[in-house]
Amino acid sequence: MTEITLQTEKVRGPWADVWAQFRKHKGAMFALWTLGTLAVVCLLGPLVWRIDPNFIESDTVKMFRMRNQGPSLAHPLGTDQLGRDMLARMMFGGRISLAVGLVAMLVAIFIGTTVGVIAGYFRRLDGLLMRLTDLFLALPLLPLLLVMIFLFRDPVAGVLGPRLGTFLLIVMAIGLTSWMQAARVVRGEVLALKEREFVLAARSIGTPSRRIITRHILPNVLSPVLVAATLGIAAAIITESVLSFLGLGFPPDFPTWGRLLYDGIAEIRTYPERVMWPGIAISLTVLSVNYIGDGLRDALDPRIRGR
Repeated sequence: MTEITLQTEKVRGPWADVWAQFRKHKGAMFALWTLGTLAVVCLLGPLVWRIDPNFIESDTVKMFRMRNQGPSLAHPLGTDQLGRDMLARMMFGGRISLAVGLVAMLVAIFIGTTVGVIAGYFRRLDGLLMRLTDLFLALPLLPLLLVMIFLFRDPVAGVLGPRLGTFLLIVMAIGLTSWMQAARVVRGEVLALKEREFVLAARSIGTPSRRIITRHILPNVLSPVLVAATLGIAAAIITESVLSFLGLGFPPDFPTWGRLLYDGIAEIRTYPERVMWPGIAISLTVLSVNYIGDGLRDALDPRIRGR
């Protein structure tokens, strides 16, 4: 008697296909490892390197001796103009810069997705919301950010404290001025999706609009939202660095990579490494996020995934 063995091939889920396609993008994988390494160093590095990033030697003679030292075993990245350890400040600043990029991106994506879905699904609100989006796109964002920070930094800091107040103000200011691209992308996707058969079928059986949006529309606009989110992180980090570089970001005892650039620019000719280290960190982070977004765009596109 002949035995027939039936072998069933394991069916991969859609996210497994996305990951398989993403892994083929060598630049995106290298960027993912680079960004992961930076995040791990910034998050876990202070547990190993326990020097206080704001420690200043109380003895005046020792403080002057510690100022502007070059790389050494005691201070691998040297010290700044007050004798503070640059490695500790770089790791602490990385935490703040990455947190600003992530939280500001979440704010911008939430607003942009909400506006885009409502504008694309409800025709009567489309014109009003898109004109509002065009209005925000026409505004000069950097001067607007500078005015917002200049007007509200002291009142918010007086209520929430200088650190938390400045963090929330910068995050909200960046998020409220960078949601427009996501809104336009999501609106275009929703306009195409609401004419698809499964949406028309759900509408024909009396499914409420809220349920159609949450069950059918939002899951299908996830791909462009994820791509916009990755690019939004890079834009938020650059914007925060610009604000800190202009002196309107976080206070000096709350360093970010942009603030370290601002502190080191006065002595860039004498001590160029003071500007070089935060500049490299910002560049690597932004390039990595952009490459990851490029890889996600290819992986989430069904026309490319099957190649």
